[in-house]
Amino acid sequence: MKSVAMIPTFNEAENIQSLIEEIIKVDKQIEVLVVDDDSPDGTAVLVEEISRKYPRVHLIWRKEERGRGKAGIVGFLGALELGADCVIEMDGDFSHHPRYIPHFLKAIQHYDVVIGSRAIPGGEERGRKLSRRLITRFANSYIRWVYHLNIQDCTSGFRCFRRSVLEALPLKKMISRGPSIVEEVLYACHCLGFSFKEIPIIFEDRKYGESNLSLPKLFNTFFMILRFRFAPSWK
Repeated sequence: MKSVAMIPTFNEAENIQSLIEEIIKVDKQIEVLVVDDDSPDGTAVLVEEISRKYPRVHLIWRKEERGRGKAGIVGFLGALELGADCVIEMDGDFSHHPRYIPHFLKAIQHYDVVIGSRAIPGGEERGRKLSRRLITRFANSYIRWVYHLNIQDCTSGFRCFRRSVLEALPLKKMISRGPSIVEEVLYACHCLGFSFKEIPIIFEDRKYGESNLSLPKLFNTFFMILRFRFAPSWK
């Protein structure tokens, strides 16, 4: 089974090299696809240099239509072009630790979508302010209610998808520009009847760099969650 770790990035020069090297160390076969939004800190340039040393590392350098949503969609499509049988989506700041990759690859053999969960026994958030933890908890309750989902961590961006799932998703019709892509993909998977499995992860807040999440992005995400439920662009 060919696996690809897909990592959308923006200003992750302080984290990306050690993250890639850890991924490659954990799995000797996995390929890494970094989708960078033309980071001012030179993340893409650094990944280009890393790819010369590691042929399994690939870069998509995006210079138009920036945003986590578009980067995620481009990344999924790029991973399919690489021939991935499964795609692990993860953040570029080390909050999603590569040590969990073998657990994802084991679970994906039996389920369509595997979610790294902070909200089930064994899962945890570390290093985050109480306000952020409370926002995450509220968001998960809100999404479960709106989408009628039996998933504890609906906002996790650490996930693994079978190829058949990504091929079935209406990726090119999705409208998310920002972080709401996580919920749009989740809801589409639910509507298409795919099976889910949550595995426990310990989320550790970034040590280097700054989060790109802002209050306007947060409010937009809550609005978009309702839009996906009642007026999805792909139905």
